[in-house]
Amino acid sequence: MKLGMTLGTFGPKIEIDMEAIREAESLGYDSVWSAEAWGNDAIVPLAWIGAQTSKIRLGTAIMQMPARTPAMCAMQMMTLDQLSDGRAMCGIGPSGPQVVEGWHGQAFGKPLTRTREYIAILRKIFARDAKVEFDGEYYQMPYKGAGASGLGKPLRSILHGRADIPVYTATISPKGVEVAAEIADGFIPVWTGPKGIETFLPFIEKGFAKAGGPRPLDIAPVVNVILHDDVEKARDFVRPGIALYVGGMGAREKNFYNDLVKRQGFPDEAKKIQDLYLDGKKNEAAAAVPDAMVDALSLVGPKEKIRDGLAVWKESRATTLVIGSDQRGRRAVAEILG
Repeated sequence: MKLGMTLGTFGPKIEIDMEAIREAESLGYDSVWSAEAWGNDAIVPLAWIGAQTSKIRLGTAIMQMPARTPAMCAMQMMTLDQLSDGRAMCGIGPSGPQVVEGWHGQAFGKPLTRTREYIAILRKIFARDAKVEFDGEYYQMPYKGAGASGLGKPLRSILHGRADIPVYTATISPKGVEVAAEIADGFIPVWTGPKGIETFLPFIEKGFAKAGGPRPLDIAPVVNVILHDDVEKARDFVRPGIALYVGGMGAREKNFYNDLVKRQGFPDEAKKIQDLYLDGKKNEAAAAVPDAMVDALSLVGPKEKIRDGLAVWKESRATTLVIGSDQRGRRAVAEILG
C-alpha cells in the first residue's frame, strides 16, 4: 500500500510547509496532492513543490474541470510532468453546482458526460499520435459552434508529453466510480472507510465490464489521521468536517456525501446531521456525528488505535492512502506501515 499526503492550502494566504513535504518524501511517501476550491489553484503549488523535491509524485486532487479546457489541463500537466522528471498525476473532478455556477459561471450540466469527454481529450493530447479532433456534447475540437470563425484546425501538442500520465477522478457516486473503473487510472474518494471501499466494488466491476475486463485501478481514499492520546478530543477535531460534508455539501435531495455515509451503515445518523445543518444548527450537527461514524471514516486517537485501524485498511481494496494529518500523524502512519 502506497502513502500520499494532502496539501492543505485553503485560506486568505497560501502557505506550503516544505519542511513537512520533504520529511514525508524521506519517510517514503509516494505522493503529495493539491486541491482547489475558489481561491488558490492546484497546479502552481505543485510546481513550487516539484522544484524543491526529487522523488515524491505530484498529484492534483482535484483540478476542477469547468475551470479549464481539457487542452489547458493537458498543457499544465505535461509542463509539470517534464519539469519534475515524470512525477505528475492528473486528478480531475466536476466540483459542485455551487462552485461551477457561482464561481466559474458555467452550467453544472452532466458531470459524467463531461468527465468522459475530458479524459478522452486528455488521452489524445498526451498520446500525441495524431492531431486532436473531437466532437462531443461539451467539447469540440476544432470548435464549429456559434460564433466560430471557421478558421480553427486540428493541432498536435508542440510539447512532447508523456503518453501515460495517470488520470484520476475524484468521485464517490456509484456512476462516477463506474466511470473511473472504466476509463481512469484511479479515483480519489473522501469520507470513506474500508467498509465504504467495499460498497464501491459492484460499481467498479460494472466499469471493468464496460472496459472489456479488469484493468489497473488505483483506489486512493483520503483518510484523516488525528494522533492524540485523548480519543474524544481527536474525534471532536473531525466531527465538524464530517458534519459540513454530510450535512451541508449539497441540497437536501442531492448530497453525494450524505448518500455515501448512508451506504456505509449510518442512514438515520446522516439524515439527522443533514436536517440540523440545513436548519442552521451547525454546532448541533457536529455534535450529532456519532463516535462510530468518526471511527469508520477516519483514524483518530492514540497510536495503538491508529495501528488497529491501519491493519483494517491494509486488508481492504485500497491501494493508496492519502493521509490528511500533521507531521506527527504522518510519521506515525509511516512507522506503523513500515
